[in-house]
Parts: sequence; structure tokens; C-alpha cells
Amino acid sequence: MGKAGSVLLLGIAVVVLLLTQSIFLISETTQGIVTRLGNYQYTAQQPGIYFRVPFVDSVSYMDRRLLSSDAVPQEYLTLDKKRLRVDHVTRWRIIDPFRYFVTVRTEAGARARLDDVVYSEMRRELATVPFGQVIAEQREQIMTNVANSAAKQAESFGIQIEDVRIKRADLPSEVQQSVFDRMKAERSREANRYRAEGAEQSAQIKAAADREKVVLLADAYEQAQKLRGEGEAEAIGIYAQALQQDPEFYAFQRRLESYAKILRGGDTLVLPSDSELFSYLLSNHRQSSAPADQAAPAASPQTAGTGGAQPVSPAPSGPPAAGGTVSAP
Repeated sequence: MGKAGSVLLLGIAVVVLLLTQSIFLISETTQGIVTRLGNYQYTAQQPGIYFRVPFVDSVSYMDRRLLSSDAVPQEYLTLDKKRLRVDHVTRWRIIDPFRYFVTVRTEAGARARLDDVVYSEMRRELATVPFGQVIAEQREQIMTNVANSAAKQAESFGIQIEDVRIKRADLPSEVQQSVFDRMKAERSREANRYRAEGAEQSAQIKAAADREKVVLLADAYEQAQKLRGEGEAEAIGIYAQALQQDPEFYAFQRRLESYAKILRGGDTLVLPSDSELFSYLLSNHRQSSAPADQAAPAASPQTAGTGGAQPVSPAPSGPPAAGGTVSAP
């Protein structure tokens, strides 16, 4: 009984071992190929249970998911001979496990082959585009062209390239400073041009304002002179009317205005004895000193002034041509 039980247990173990070696599972994220002594048998791509010959057939598993290859940054030359350091990433998946197994065998080998293909296509595409368009304008189109060209070559590896993207595009470190200096000089030149245009516009505006100022001042001066002339004409008319009404009073008033302007404290005037300037003062003085002239006919002094004016001494005889002195207090 003990010997029979041992044989039974051994048989069960052998059956279990044979079952585990004869079946294998393919999940939703994997796929594989079956080889017998190194010769290809079939491909297992759909999820499920598959059979194989125990200890003879072997299964090579591969990933069905979307894979990525983050390549090492490389330097490229653009159409205008500018050096550009580009870091790209490639997204791909395995579509033919047998061809993949024959050509690259592992993911490391697949990444190495894909990087070489993408490097070559990237270098060829960037050599046809100027530096500025790589940075800004045609970056999306460049990536599409590179992905399409690399995908055709990757089909021979059983790989389908889904996308190629530029993560970063920089200038080499040894030329960055010179490029920055050139950019700074260009911006400075552009700023100076804007300043010059602004100064020119400022000068034009100031010239227009000065010209308008001169025109306004000339118009104002012309209008002022016209109003002044009209006022003076009106004043002359008023004086003429006053002169016609009472010429003697008008002459008297004008003479008083003259006195107010020329007779000031401390002033001394030297005038001839028959000057019309003080005719009113002299005539009034003659009338007030007539009795004194009758009492003493030998001396006939004349005085002129206002208030405390000093006397005027004419010549002793003959016409009054010698002159006299008038002092205003």
C-alpha cells in the first residue's frame, strides 16, 4: 500500500509537471511566439490559453502595450548652418512578434535600432529647414515627416511607430552666449530704431505746435492792434467832439494833464520866457500881479509853477528870448 501510494503520487506529480509545461497563458498586455528547438512554430497574440510540446517548445513573451524610447540628445545642423541640440522621444508598439524576434529580439535592441533610424531621419529633415522655423513655425510638420519616414523603416523590425516628439531643442552650450549676445544686439538696434522714430515724431509734433503757436500769436496781435486802433479812433473822435464844444476848456484840460506828467518833485525845467507850456500859469500870475506892476513899473518879474514853484526871471529888456528856470517842488 505504501509503495503503491508513492507511485500514485509520483504519477500525479509527473502529470502536473507535463500540464504546466504544455500550456501557457497570454494576457491582454503580452504576446509571444513559440519556437521548437529554435525553429518558429506560431505566434500567440490574442489573450487566452495556448499549448506547446513540453520540454521541446519554448515561448518568448513580448509587450503589447505602447512603448517609448527616450533617446540621448544629439546635435544637428539646420539649413542655415546653425547647430541645434535636440532631445526627442519615440512612441512605438510591436505588431509582428516573429519579425521583431528575428531582427531585434529584445526591447533594448529595438530601442537601439529605432534611435538610429530616428536620428537619421531627424538629421535629414532638419537639414532642409532654417533654425527659426525649427524653433517656432514648422516644428509640428517636421515631427510628422520624421515619424512617417521612420515608420516605413521600422516595419522591417515588426514595429509600428506611433509618434515622434521633440522634448527640447537648445543651442549647444558653447554657442549659446554668442547667440544671446547677437540677439541682444539685434534687440538693442531695434530699440534704437524705435527711439529714433519716436524722436522724429516728437520733433514733428513740436514743430507743428510751435507753428500753430506763432499763427495764434500773430492772429491775436493783429486782433489786438485792430481793437487798439478802433479804440484810439474812438478816443480821437471823443476828443474832437470835446474840442468842438469848448476848445478853451479842452486845451486847459490837456495842459493840466501835461503838467501832471512833467512836473514832479525835484525836477527842474529850463524854458524860454514865451513858452506856451506855462501860458496858463503865467497868464494867471500876470493877472494876480497887475497892481504890483503898476506900482513898480521898473521891475516886471514872471513866475511859473504849481504850488510852491520858483520865480522865473526874464531878460531885463527887449523880447523875451533869454529864457528862464522853472523848479517843481
